[in-house]
Formats: sequence, structure tokens, C-alpha cells
Amino acid sequence: MDSFSSASSSMSDSMPSNDVVMDQVKQQLAHAYAEEFFATVRDKCFAKCVTKPGSSLSNSESSCISRCVDRYIEATGVVSRAVVSGLSRQ
Repeated sequence: MDSFSSASSSMSDSMPSNDVVMDQVKQQLAHAYAEEFFATVRDKCFAKCVTKPGSSLSNSESSCISRCVDRYIEATGVVSRAVVSGLSRQ
């Protein structure tokens, strides 16, 4: 075996497989999606429910935020199911 073949063989042995790379990409995308989701929920629900920021949330603010988050999660689920359903029809 020449030095080029030996070098390329050892490089391919040390490189992760396509499955490993795909898993890493999927994990990174899931993490980015979760961060974006929570930032959006936090910003929208806070803006809607907390009119006078203070050192703590009132009961009504806390209830409003809880309902807002629940609605946002439900809406995201509906949209996700619709997208998946649309993709599976294609």
C-alpha cells in the first residue's frame, strides 16, 4: 500500500459515518428548534400577560402565561401535524 492509500484509509477510519453525522445534525436542529420555541413563547406570552413587570407574577399573570403557553403548544402541534400530513400526501 502506498502512502496516499494509507493516509486516505486512516482518514476515513477516523471520520464519523453518515449516520453519526445525521444524528448530530438532527440533535442540533432539535436543540435550535427548542430554543426558538421557548424564546417565542416567552416573548409572546410575557408581552401579552405581564402588563406591569414587578418582582413577582400575580395570580392572574401566572394563569394567563400558563394558558398562553398551553395554547401555543397546542397550535404548534396542530401546525406540525398538518405539515406532516401534507408531506406524506406528496
